[in-house]
Amino acid sequence: MGRAFEYRRAAKEKRWSKMSRIFPKLSKKITIAAKEGGMEADMNPALRTAILNAKAENMPKTNIDAAIKRAAGKDAVNFIETTYEGKGPHGVLVFVEAATDNTTRTVANVKSYLNKAGGGQVSNGSLEFMFSRKAVFEFLMPEGMDVDDIELELIDAGLEEIEENDGTYYAYGEYTSFSDLAHELEKLKIEVSKAELQRIPTTPVEFSEEQMEDIEKMLDRMEEDEDVQGVFTNIA
Repeated sequence: MGRAFEYRRAAKEKRWSKMSRIFPKLSKKITIAAKEGGMEADMNPALRTAILNAKAENMPKTNIDAAIKRAAGKDAVNFIETTYEGKGPHGVLVFVEAATDNTTRTVANVKSYLNKAGGGQVSNGSLEFMFSRKAVFEFLMPEGMDVDDIELELIDAGLEEIEENDGTYYAYGEYTSFSDLAHELEKLKIEVSKAELQRIPTTPVEFSEEQMEDIEKMLDRMEEDEDVQGVFTNIA
Protein backbone atom coordinates (compact mmCIF):
# COMPACT_ATOMS: atom_id res chain seq x y z
CA MET A 1 0.00 0.00 0.00
CA GLY A 2 2.78 2.39 0.90
CA ARG A 3 4.66 1.96 -2.37
CA ALA A 4 1.53 2.50 -4.44
CA PHE A 5 0.71 5.62 -2.45
CA GLU A 6 4.27 6.90 -2.76
CA TYR A 7 4.31 6.41 -6.54
CA ARG A 8 1.07 8.28 -7.06
CA ARG A 9 2.11 11.02 -4.66
CA ALA A 10 5.48 11.47 -6.37
CA ALA A 11 3.86 11.52 -9.80
CA LYS A 12 1.25 14.04 -8.65
CA GLU A 13 3.85 16.32 -7.09
CA LYS A 14 5.94 16.19 -10.25
CA ARG A 15 2.98 17.38 -12.29
CA TRP A 16 1.76 19.89 -9.72
CA SER A 17 5.21 21.48 -9.59
CA LYS A 18 4.56 22.63 -13.16
CA MET A 19 1.03 23.82 -12.52
CA SER A 20 -0.10 27.39 -11.99
CA ARG A 21 -3.40 26.16 -10.57
CA ILE A 22 -2.14 24.49 -7.41
CA PHE A 23 -2.94 27.44 -5.14
CA PRO A 24 -6.50 27.86 -6.52
CA LYS A 25 -7.11 24.14 -5.88
CA LEU A 26 -5.84 24.42 -2.32
CA SER A 27 -7.84 27.60 -1.81
CA LYS A 28 -10.98 25.82 -2.92
CA LYS A 29 -10.40 23.07 -0.34
CA ILE A 30 -9.93 25.65 2.39
CA THR A 31 -13.05 27.57 1.38
CA ILE A 32 -15.18 24.40 1.29
CA ALA A 33 -13.91 23.29 4.71
CA ALA A 34 -14.51 26.74 6.23
CA LYS A 35 -17.99 27.02 4.77
CA GLU A 36 -19.03 23.56 5.97
CA GLY A 37 -17.41 23.51 9.41
CA GLY A 38 -16.80 27.10 10.42
CA MET A 39 -13.96 29.55 10.01
CA GLU A 40 -12.15 28.75 13.27
CA ALA A 41 -9.44 26.21 12.53
CA ASP A 42 -9.22 25.17 16.19
CA MET A 43 -12.84 24.03 16.04
CA ASN A 44 -12.79 22.66 12.49
CA PRO A 45 -10.56 19.60 11.85
CA ALA A 46 -11.23 19.67 8.09
CA LEU A 47 -10.10 23.29 7.91
CA ARG A 48 -6.99 22.55 9.98
CA THR A 49 -6.10 19.76 7.54
CA ALA A 50 -6.71 21.94 4.48
CA ILE A 51 -4.51 24.68 5.94
CA LEU A 52 -1.80 22.18 6.88
CA ASN A 53 -1.70 20.80 3.33
CA ALA A 54 -1.64 24.32 1.87
CA LYS A 55 1.32 25.23 4.04
CA ALA A 56 3.08 22.04 2.94
CA GLU A 57 2.87 23.38 -0.62
CA ASN A 58 4.28 26.76 0.53
CA MET A 59 1.02 28.59 -0.02
CA PRO A 60 1.32 32.15 1.39
CA LYS A 61 -0.62 32.99 4.55
CA THR A 62 -2.39 35.82 2.72
CA ASN A 63 -3.83 33.31 0.27
CA ILE A 64 -4.93 31.03 3.09
CA ASP A 65 -6.62 33.86 4.98
CA ALA A 66 -8.34 35.05 1.81
CA ALA A 67 -9.69 31.55 1.13
CA ILE A 68 -11.15 31.36 4.65
CA LYS A 69 -12.76 34.79 4.38
CA ARG A 70 -14.21 33.87 1.00
CA ALA A 71 -16.36 31.24 2.71
CA ALA A 72 -18.24 33.92 4.63
CA GLY A 73 -18.64 36.34 1.73
CA LYS A 74 -22.05 37.18 0.33
CA ASP A 75 -20.86 36.12 -3.11
CA ALA A 76 -19.34 32.85 -1.86
CA VAL A 77 -19.62 30.11 -4.46
CA ASN A 78 -21.42 26.92 -3.50
CA PHE A 79 -19.09 24.14 -4.56
CA ILE A 80 -20.42 20.62 -5.08
CA GLU A 81 -18.02 17.79 -4.22
CA THR A 82 -18.45 14.88 -6.58
CA THR A 83 -16.61 11.87 -8.02
CA TYR A 84 -16.23 10.34 -11.47
CA GLU A 85 -14.93 6.93 -12.50
CA GLY A 86 -13.44 5.73 -15.74
CA LYS A 87 -10.90 3.72 -17.67
CA GLY A 88 -7.93 5.35 -19.32
CA PRO A 89 -5.30 4.16 -21.81
CA HIS A 90 -4.16 0.54 -21.52
CA GLY A 91 -7.06 -0.20 -19.17
CA VAL A 92 -5.81 1.89 -16.25
CA LEU A 93 -8.59 2.56 -13.74
CA VAL A 94 -9.21 6.19 -12.83
CA PHE A 95 -11.11 7.59 -9.85
CA VAL A 96 -11.58 11.37 -9.95
CA GLU A 97 -12.57 13.63 -7.05
CA ALA A 98 -13.80 17.10 -7.98
CA ALA A 99 -15.21 20.25 -6.40
CA THR A 100 -17.21 22.34 -8.83
CA ASP A 101 -19.82 25.05 -9.21
CA ASN A 102 -20.86 23.57 -12.55
CA THR A 103 -21.18 19.78 -12.72
CA THR A 104 -22.18 19.90 -16.40
CA ARG A 105 -18.84 21.49 -17.26
CA THR A 106 -16.84 19.18 -15.03
CA VAL A 107 -18.32 15.89 -16.21
CA ALA A 108 -17.89 16.98 -19.83
CA ASN A 109 -14.23 17.77 -19.21
CA VAL A 110 -13.55 14.47 -17.41
CA LYS A 111 -15.24 12.52 -20.22
CA SER A 112 -13.14 14.40 -22.75
CA TYR A 113 -9.86 13.57 -21.01
CA LEU A 114 -10.77 9.90 -20.84
CA ASN A 115 -12.12 9.66 -24.39
CA LYS A 116 -9.16 11.43 -25.97
CA ALA A 117 -6.85 8.99 -24.20
CA GLY A 118 -8.69 6.02 -25.64
CA GLY A 119 -10.74 5.26 -22.55
CA GLY A 120 -14.13 6.31 -21.27
CA GLN A 121 -16.27 7.06 -18.26
CA VAL A 122 -18.05 4.29 -16.35
CA SER A 123 -21.03 4.60 -14.05
CA ASN A 124 -20.30 5.72 -10.49
CA GLY A 125 -19.86 2.80 -8.14
CA SER A 126 -18.34 0.55 -10.79
CA LEU A 127 -14.80 0.95 -9.44
CA GLU A 128 -15.59 1.52 -5.77
CA PHE A 129 -14.54 -2.00 -4.80
CA MET A 130 -11.24 -1.60 -6.65
CA PHE A 131 -10.02 1.02 -4.19
CA SER A 132 -9.72 1.20 -0.42
CA ARG A 133 -10.26 4.67 1.00
CA LYS A 134 -7.59 5.39 3.59
CA ALA A 135 -6.60 8.22 5.90
CA VAL A 136 -2.89 8.88 5.39
CA PHE A 137 -0.70 11.03 7.63
CA GLU A 138 2.89 11.97 6.80
CA PHE A 139 5.33 12.92 9.56
CA LEU A 140 8.90 12.77 10.81
CA MET A 141 9.67 10.68 13.88
CA PRO A 142 9.86 12.95 16.94
CA GLU A 143 12.97 12.73 19.06
CA GLY A 144 12.57 10.26 21.91
CA MET A 145 9.76 8.29 20.23
CA ASP A 146 9.73 5.19 18.07
CA VAL A 147 7.22 3.34 15.90
CA ASP A 148 6.16 1.01 18.71
CA ASP A 149 5.32 3.96 20.96
CA ILE A 150 3.19 5.62 18.29
CA GLU A 151 1.43 2.43 17.23
CA LEU A 152 0.44 1.73 20.84
CA GLU A 153 -1.03 5.22 21.22
CA LEU A 154 -2.86 5.26 17.88
CA ILE A 155 -4.27 1.73 17.69
CA ASP A 156 -7.51 2.64 19.47
CA ALA A 157 -7.94 5.63 17.14
CA GLY A 158 -8.08 3.36 14.10
CA LEU A 159 -4.44 2.99 13.09
CA GLU A 160 -3.86 0.09 10.69
CA GLU A 161 -0.14 0.40 10.02
CA ILE A 162 2.86 2.72 9.94
CA GLU A 163 5.40 2.59 7.13
CA GLU A 164 8.76 4.32 6.74
CA ASN A 165 10.27 5.58 3.48
CA ASP A 166 13.59 7.47 3.41
CA GLY A 167 13.13 8.76 6.94
CA THR A 168 9.53 9.87 6.46
CA TYR A 169 6.75 7.95 8.20
CA TYR A 170 3.21 7.27 6.97
CA ALA A 171 0.35 6.29 9.25
CA TYR A 172 -2.62 4.58 7.61
CA GLY A 173 -6.16 4.03 8.82
CA GLU A 174 -9.69 3.70 7.45
CA TYR A 175 -11.05 6.98 6.14
CA THR A 176 -13.69 6.97 8.89
CA SER A 177 -10.84 7.20 11.43
CA PHE A 178 -9.37 10.38 9.92
CA SER A 179 -10.56 12.77 12.65
CA ASP A 180 -9.68 10.39 15.50
CA LEU A 181 -6.18 9.77 14.16
CA ALA A 182 -5.61 13.48 13.55
CA HIS A 183 -6.70 14.24 17.11
CA GLU A 184 -4.43 11.60 18.64
CA LEU A 185 -1.44 12.76 16.59
CA GLU A 186 -2.05 16.28 17.87
CA LYS A 187 -2.18 14.99 21.45
CA LEU A 188 1.15 13.24 20.93
CA LYS A 189 2.55 16.55 19.63
CA ILE A 190 3.56 14.86 16.39
CA GLU A 191 3.90 17.47 13.65
CA VAL A 192 2.07 16.13 10.60
CA SER A 193 3.43 17.50 7.33
CA LYS A 194 0.54 16.22 5.21
CA ALA A 195 -2.80 14.58 5.87
CA GLU A 196 -4.97 13.18 3.09
CA LEU A 197 -7.78 10.82 2.24
CA GLN A 198 -6.31 8.52 -0.40
CA ARG A 199 -7.91 5.87 -2.56
CA ILE A 200 -5.44 2.97 -2.58
CA PRO A 201 -5.85 0.33 -5.32
CA THR A 202 -6.77 -3.09 -3.93
CA THR A 203 -5.16 -4.82 -6.93
CA PRO A 204 -2.33 -2.65 -8.29
CA VAL A 205 -1.31 -3.25 -11.90
CA GLU A 206 2.14 -2.91 -13.46
CA PHE A 207 2.39 -0.88 -16.66
CA SER A 208 5.35 -0.62 -19.04
CA GLU A 209 7.29 2.62 -19.48
CA GLU A 210 5.64 3.20 -22.86
CA GLN A 211 2.20 2.63 -21.38
CA MET A 212 3.00 4.96 -18.49
CA GLU A 213 3.84 7.75 -20.94
CA ASP A 214 0.29 7.57 -22.34
CA ILE A 215 -1.23 7.35 -18.87
CA GLU A 216 0.78 10.27 -17.53
CA LYS A 217 -0.25 12.47 -20.47
CA MET A 218 -3.90 11.86 -19.60
CA LEU A 219 -3.28 12.49 -15.91
CA ASP A 220 -1.45 15.71 -16.72
CA ARG A 221 -4.47 17.07 -18.57
CA MET A 222 -6.90 15.83 -15.95
CA GLU A 223 -5.08 17.22 -12.91
CA GLU A 224 -4.64 20.60 -14.57
CA ASP A 225 -8.43 20.99 -14.60
CA GLU A 226 -9.40 23.62 -12.03
CA ASP A 227 -12.33 21.50 -10.80
CA VAL A 228 -10.32 18.31 -10.24
CA GLN A 229 -9.10 17.92 -6.66
CA GLY A 230 -7.60 14.44 -6.84
CA VAL A 231 -7.01 11.61 -9.30
CA PHE A 232 -6.37 8.04 -8.19
CA THR A 233 -5.41 5.05 -10.30
CA ASN A 234 -4.61 1.34 -9.94
CA ILE A 235 -0.97 1.83 -10.94
CA ALA A 236 1.33 -0.49 -8.97
